Amino acid sequence: MKKRILLVDDEPGITRMMRRNLEATGRFEVLDINDPAIALETARQFRPDLVLLDVMMPGADGGDVAASFENDPQLAKVPIVFLTAIVKKNEVAPTGSTIGHHTFLAKPVKLEDLLSCIDDHL
Repeated sequence: MKKRILLVDDEPGITRMMRRNLEATGRFEVLDINDPAIALETARQFRPDLVLLDVMMPGADGGDVAASFENDPQLAKVPIVFLTAIVKKNEVAPTGSTIGHHTFLAKPVKLEDLLSCIDDHL
């Protein structure tokens, strides 16, 4: 059975590319959204196994979106991996570093590093 991944990033080009790459592995069903304001409701309906969440988005901070997931009984245990362009690749371990209890990956993310990080959380 395919694992469900919710991808939340305000850049459609990034979400489209990541969705295609993840789905091409045959292991995942990916739903990508570009509006953080609908992330919580979308996640409630989609019921993801993991969320990939951009940190900096217009109108919503990734940390605020993550907090809304953590405060929701249906989503509180769903792992969240932050994606960010605010750190350099050389400042982050290839398969992620952590902020608090969340892993984060520097964009752009290599597919093999993303898959390794996803496997660690699933």
